[in-house]
Amino acid sequence: MRLAEARAKYEEALAVWEHPQIRLYLGRVLMHIDLPLLAHDNLRLALKWGPGSLAPAMEQEARAALRRLTEQELAAIEVRCDEPGATVLLDGKPWFVGPGAERRVVMPGEHVVTARKDGYFTVVKSMLVVAGKEASGQVELSADATITQRRWPAWLPWATLGAGAALSLAGGGLMWHAGTTNERADDRVRDACDPSCAPYSRDGYVLEHRLAIGASVAGGATVLTGVILLFMNRPQSYRTEDRGGVNVEFRPAASLETAGLSARIVF
Repeated sequence: MRLAEARAKYEEALAVWEHPQIRLYLGRVLMHIDLPLLAHDNLRLALKWGPGSLAPAMEQEARAALRRLTEQELAAIEVRCDEPGATVLLDGKPWFVGPGAERRVVMPGEHVVTARKDGYFTVVKSMLVVAGKEASGQVELSADATITQRRWPAWLPWATLGAGAALSLAGGGLMWHAGTTNERADDRVRDACDPSCAPYSRDGYVLEHRLAIGASVAGGATVLTGVILLFMNRPQSYRTEDRGGVNVEFRPAASLETAGLSARIVF
């Protein structure tokens, strides 16, 4: 059971000659010294050559060991990122570049998926996986940009201001017209009537004068409203909201070396 020495010898041999049987031997050693992830990688490499590359008993041993590791000691993470050029990292180490999807067998526990791209918000998601389970996720990035816009259409404050000015001018015109009309009426009465002439009605002048005052007040208020709207409608810049993230699902782990029918559970 000189496991450390055996591991070193097998790794030295593989550096010279890649052989499935040596991979199987190394996988055995790694399982004994409690390195299940490395054992899984070597057992998978031992089987990648296809049927017949190992003796039947050895191939059966490798598949059984691989299945046991997948179902009892290891977990898996699969991530898809459809953003072209986005770099996806797993636990701070480069994994793949989008668009695409990758699957990796990992040790149970907490792992961090990061996706980043220039001009986009960086997505960081912690994923907790347990032995025998697979976590799959879809990474979505949102653009990190500064947008400049107004509260209302640019014409609205100006239209309000113009309407107020027009209403004020109309009120001033009515007031001038009412005053002029009243003066002319006074002149006619003074010229045509005797000192005992009966007084005449001023109802028309009063109504027109009141309308003029109302129009002037409403016009002034509308102008003030337009000025306030112009101030409030200045262009404002803000940063876009980060709507990216990772949608995570969990399901029973599976591998190319295992087969069967399983129900998918989504949390």
